[in-house]
Amino acid sequence: MAAPGKHVGHYIYKNGRFLLSNFEQFCLRRNFGWSAVVCQQNASTERESAEAIVIPKKKTWSKWAVLQALASTVNRDPTAPHYMFQDDPYLTPRTSAEFKLYSLSQESGRMAANHIVNKNPKFFQKDFAEPHIPCLMPETMELRIEEVSEAALLERIMLRKVKAAVDMYDQLLQAGTTVSTDASNDLLDLICLYGDRDPVQDDKPEAEDVAQEAQEEGRRRKGRLRRASDLVRIVWRENNNAERIFNLLPERDTRAYSALIRGMVKYGAHVKAFNAYTDMLNNRLTADVHTFNALISAAPEVRERYTEKWDLIVDLLKQMNEQKVKPNLLTFNALLKALRRCGSLARAQSLHTLSEMKAMGIAPSLASFDHVLGIFYKAASPSQGQTDILQEVMTEVAGRTFVAQDPDDVNFFSSAMRICLDTKDIEAAYRVHDLLSVGENWRLLGDSFQQSIYYGRMFNLLCMMEHIDVVLKWYKELIPSLYYPNPQGMRDLLQALDTDNRLDMIPQIWKDIRRMGHDNKSDLVDELLSLMARDKHSPEIQESFAVCALDVRSLYEQGQGARMALEWTATAMTNITSVLLAAQKKQQAWDMLKLFKTKNKVPSEELLEEFLASIKSRNDPQHAMELVQISASFCLPSTPKLAERVLQEFELSEEQKTILSELQVSTEVSK
Repeated sequence: MAAPGKHVGHYIYKNGRFLLSNFEQFCLRRNFGWSAVVCQQNASTERESAEAIVIPKKKTWSKWAVLQALASTVNRDPTAPHYMFQDDPYLTPRTSAEFKLYSLSQESGRMAANHIVNKNPKFFQKDFAEPHIPCLMPETMELRIEEVSEAALLERIMLRKVKAAVDMYDQLLQAGTTVSTDASNDLLDLICLYGDRDPVQDDKPEAEDVAQEAQEEGRRRKGRLRRASDLVRIVWRENNNAERIFNLLPERDTRAYSALIRGMVKYGAHVKAFNAYTDMLNNRLTADVHTFNALISAAPEVRERYTEKWDLIVDLLKQMNEQKVKPNLLTFNALLKALRRCGSLARAQSLHTLSEMKAMGIAPSLASFDHVLGIFYKAASPSQGQTDILQEVMTEVAGRTFVAQDPDDVNFFSSAMRICLDTKDIEAAYRVHDLLSVGENWRLLGDSFQQSIYYGRMFNLLCMMEHIDVVLKWYKELIPSLYYPNPQGMRDLLQALDTDNRLDMIPQIWKDIRRMGHDNKSDLVDELLSLMARDKHSPEIQESFAVCALDVRSLYEQGQGARMALEWTATAMTNITSVLLAAQKKQQAWDMLKLFKTKNKVPSEELLEEFLASIKSRNDPQHAMELVQISASFCLPSTPKLAERVLQEFELSEEQKTILSELQVSTEVSK
């Protein structure tokens, strides 16, 4: 009985579990309406939940992410001026001169406000900003520690008070106080950075003795000044405070030598810099990468022959390797810049330098490519350069975004556009401009002066190589938001209009010339008048030319004003008169002819022929007589011929014929 009971119990237990499972599923289906598909999804979800959950990394946004996102939704308005003038519409520039004046005025006002705030911080302590913005609060520019101590020295160093820091250092030594090595090196860094002079403050003019010392130093070194910038550039003075404090240091480490050498190189004492480096090696010290960068850039200044310059550079590179100093981007850029002064050796070595940079994993900057272009393309002889180098460089940098890593990065775009202009390569110019439009590469275009050079060269190339419709499209795109053309740029535009036979645009261009302040440039005005007077056009165009010519005449009649006034020339008077005659402005043309006598100018024979044809068309014998008399008053050799034509082509009275005959005889006798 025990065995059958056991089997019955096992059967009941087994079937009970089956019934309980079915009952639970039935209840769930009744309550939630599950289907077979839902059951499968539930099963798959349970399997996925068993897998590991990967939490995504936190995205870190910059402080300007929102502003950058908003800025990306707005395009530049080509008809509006630069955004810096948005706050004050009254100071919206119309010319390049006004752009420079207004931008400098705005910056001067900002500096003046900062000067007042920093000089009187006690009046500007109330903080209205929430949250607090430290950069809007006044800076502490005044010295607070008066006693002689190392803390006072560090305060003067932090505030960049060079002379005050040197005086405090001398007082510490006189008091027998030992100055720490770090403080001494900080002071030496400050002196070498600013050339043993207080930095020029924004609200103070530069000292007059700087220019005088620079001029004397330039004459002492070379007998004459090599460049105009030498007149304002600070030079390294003999036995200055940097050298004196360096010699007073109890322990001269690598940092002290590096500061001294870099200061000497920066301010033109190249030979002394190499002497200091030799002394550093004699003291069994190793230089850092910044010291080698300065020495490489100074190498062309201490050698005359190209091979000697290159040998010195190679020797410095070998010493870097021996001292286990790893070069950086500025090292290779200094090397490429020095190669620009190594003649024929530079081309092969520059390409080898680029290969070495890539081998070391150092990406070239725009300054690197600028130096390579400067090596292969010379401004005086562009045809000698290899024209494919620019294409290779543009292929290398196409589509890339660059950031400022070298002070010479801002020279790339203007130099590349100069090469495009010299080689007349419009396709390469478009590639350069496309690179400028990538990301924020436009920030590396440089200041307003370099921007003007870049866009001026580009516009000049467009006028020479492109159809006038393309030129006008770029003209509307660049002006006035990015570029204010100089007189040469407007002259190039006039030549482009002449090439494609679109002289009907001249009156509109003349309005832009006046708006840009170039209407007092005699060469530009003469060219515009000559283009209008050269050919005959439809009556509508001639009428617009006449209005433009009368506007030009009003400029000549203004006399001495605020700007340089235009002076009448025979060519300008002839062209204006021809334009007025072509537009049937007879009275205004006749007034211009009388103006020749007033201004002591001689009209051309061709102009008198045009006048005679106009007078004949309206059959006016009286004006024909006056025309011959005007010609005789100028003693023109064509007067007899002109008088004979009047006798033949007009019906004259006997008195008029007698007068013409006498004019003929008197003119022939005077010959």
